[in-house]
Amino acid sequence: MALKSPFINVMERAARKAGRGLVRDFGEVEQLQVSPKGPGQFVITADAKSAAVLKEELSRARPEFGYLAKNSGNFTSRDFEHRWIVDSLDGSDNYLHGIPRFSISIAVESNVTSAGRMRRETIAGIVYTPLTDETYWADKAQGAYLNDRRMRVSGRRNMAEALLAIGTPDAEEPDHQTYLARTAALLGGGSGPRLFGSPALDLAYVAAGRFDGYWQDGLQPWNLAAGIMLVREAGGYVSELDSGSDMIDTVSIVAANDHLHENFLGILESA
Repeated sequence: MALKSPFINVMERAARKAGRGLVRDFGEVEQLQVSPKGPGQFVITADAKSAAVLKEELSRARPEFGYLAKNSGNFTSRDFEHRWIVDSLDGSDNYLHGIPRFSISIAVESNVTSAGRMRRETIAGIVYTPLTDETYWADKAQGAYLNDRRMRVSGRRNMAEALLAIGTPDAEEPDHQTYLARTAALLGGGSGPRLFGSPALDLAYVAAGRFDGYWQDGLQPWNLAAGIMLVREAGGYVSELDSGSDMIDTVSIVAANDHLHENFLGILESA
């Protein structure tokens, strides 16, 4: 059995507790689909309740850590070296429409010094799916796991055989034509791109070998931090569109196995 670090145990306990509320409320959301008012406010409340549970549980375990979350903003504490990065409901649009594909994403980030330069680095992360009770988790340099089973990225070498996932840009993003051109380029091969609506879970699927690659722009750190950790620890490659490595800052990501990553980037850049 894989040995989980104290960080993973803390994050998993918090995610399971918050997940129980999301599952309960999701049953109500499905019923509210037939209501003229719709479930919008109900989902906002469900997300807020999940966020409150996570913040309470994580802060109780490590009260000195900083905290960055969709619903809680960014704050630092007396430990300036560590912070939680949390998404209490990744895939909220799916949840809103009663689509059972959403997750909770939690990561721990630490300041490290390399070549005389201070940088932030994720050292542990989980993506938890409450409806299926699946925990995708990884500790730095210890591999990635789905529950107790070791994960590896897929071994496919040919883009024509690849199953790729992509995300949609925010409505505020100005350059939709470039997005459409890149998507069209991806339609030329493989099984066609999939739009599943939960970035953290898409990255977890890349780590598990279910997807061969994933691309999206315009994300947020809480969408990415845990998923990046999973893909890397499962043997995959993660970069920005220009091949850089500051995905958390630029919120642009291309993830794939080591055989497909360069070709995947080439197709996106050529478009």
